[in-house]
Amino acid sequence: MPYEPRSERDEDVSTTVGTTARRPLRTTLLALFGGLVPLLAAVLFAAPQTAAAPRAATVPQGAAAASATSAEGAAPTASLTEVTNFGTNPSNLQMYLYVPDTVTENPAVLVAVHWCTGSGPVFYQNTEFASLADRYGFIVIYPSVTRSSKCFDVSSPQALKRGGGSDPVGIKSMIDHVTRTYDADTSRIFATGVSSGAMMTNVLLGDYPDVFAGGAAFAGVPFGCFATTDGSEWNSACANGTVTHTPTEWGDLVRNAYPGYTGPRPRMQLWHGTEDDVLRYPNFGEMIKQWTDVRGISQTPTRTDSPASGWTRTRYGSTGDQAPVEAISLQGVGHNLITTGMAARVITFFGLDSGGPAPQPQPGGCKVSVTTNAWNTGLTASVTITNTGTTAVNGWKLGFTLPAGQTITNGWGATYAPASGAVTATNATYNAAIAPGASVSIGYQAGHTGVSAGPTAFTLNGANCTT
Repeated sequence: MPYEPRSERDEDVSTTVGTTARRPLRTTLLALFGGLVPLLAAVLFAAPQTAAAPRAATVPQGAAAASATSAEGAAPTASLTEVTNFGTNPSNLQMYLYVPDTVTENPAVLVAVHWCTGSGPVFYQNTEFASLADRYGFIVIYPSVTRSSKCFDVSSPQALKRGGGSDPVGIKSMIDHVTRTYDADTSRIFATGVSSGAMMTNVLLGDYPDVFAGGAAFAGVPFGCFATTDGSEWNSACANGTVTHTPTEWGDLVRNAYPGYTGPRPRMQLWHGTEDDVLRYPNFGEMIKQWTDVRGISQTPTRTDSPASGWTRTRYGSTGDQAPVEAISLQGVGHNLITTGMAARVITFFGLDSGGPAPQPQPGGCKVSVTTNAWNTGLTASVTITNTGTTAVNGWKLGFTLPAGQTITNGWGATYAPASGAVTATNATYNAAIAPGASVSIGYQAGHTGVSAGPTAFTLNGANCTT
């Protein structure tokens, strides 16, 4: 469906919030705001940890606000900018906008939604989405809550209904402003968020399936799970993972947010840590049930792999990078789950990387050769990995099975575990990237009990390689 036009064109006022295009990450210690109840405070999500210092992201005192309308209201590029008077905004959200120096024609738009007690500028500072926008030319909207909890409304009846009011309506107005001002591609609008922002990602995709092409939710809960009727922002039963429904019941909650809608539904990527003690892990399975039902696909994965240590990734409806539903379970990880590199996988899922880093090559995208040099009870093996695909590999795991009786005693170019049987070799820091057509060489020394041949089959990030 086309965007709903506003009855009048509001004046757009923009204020620059910084001028540096690249932002370092850091550990953000978020203090609870006064008056925030203890249960609600549990939604606090700390930013990814790094030793880098942050760049200031505050509105300069006395900064002149430029007024313009339509295309004349374009924000400064390569800087975080606050945009005011962007349209209907019933819950008084703030809008922050990042437009890279180079924007693609009819750019895609990403709505990046912060955690509880966070803000748009904090989310900008502590995630990689703006730097990825620099690389790929899309535009990022950072909504920012002004209510005291700094949590998005994912609970009220108004929030859980298309056009019902509250935060989703304000975010929809932000999108309308950007698509109007930058002639953005309305078929490539996406949302992502962490914790409260992940819950809002679920809500946005439920309320506005005709607006969003996809979402990526980090440590969230299903659409409608956090619903309350008493004005509370917190739902303990949902947070504790005790709210369960059938797939159809979960799907109906989404469908009832926009009754009568029969068009296509967004794709969804879900991330959750098994040790999440704020929005507990059972919510992950409930979200899978919900979004597979919404998409009308089986709950049986079409592909299961492990693109990184401790990760289990399941895809539903297809096996490729843009499956209808993709779910990544992170073993032993708590609520503070987003780390460097995950944002790039979100952009790949959305299809915004345009030849950039892909989580894995597809079958036939890699070739492995191995030579061995053996003696009485030992051997050395030299392994060459070649990327025969058309996109770069950024981070890799090479899987192979050692012949019976062989045990690795040391290796180079990678870490090897376990030492025998089905082995995974994980890249070193210096050779993590393999450009199309390029190769890396690794090797190991092993003991043997008579069989000194090398492995005969290999997988790279779960994809079969030729030998």
